[in-house]
Amino acid sequence: MDGRSAHGVADGPHAHGTPDGQPPPRNPERLYAVTGTADGGRAELDLVTLIVARRTPPPGASPEHTAVLDLCAAPLSLAELSAYLALPFSAMTVLITEMITAELVQARAPATRRTAPDRSLLEAVMHGLQKL
Repeated sequence: MDGRSAHGVADGPHAHGTPDGQPPPRNPERLYAVTGTADGGRAELDLVTLIVARRTPPPGASPEHTAVLDLCAAPLSLAELSAYLALPFSAMTVLITEMITAELVQARAPATRRTAPDRSLLEAVMHGLQKL
């Protein structure tokens, strides 16, 4: 095993740093390989954008693509994906943009909390039910 879980996330005794407590070394070449060649075009994504898998990983998919599709069976925010895969947000946006273009995932706006109904309306409904 290479020290990564089923989703490509580092695990083991040094998953979050070296034995002396220092953060793990970063490999910029790996980020370039994960994101491929950047053509400059990126989807409008932010940290709370929800990502949902549209299909299963195709044959020959990269480990990062497979991990994203496995994790996103249920909606997951881009911030969570970035943390689970230990990739910076900028690399995640490029990766997710590629996956949106390939129709592997769908990006959704985060669920917003609806405003509460007017108090007078709720009181009217309550009084109406009491009269029944």
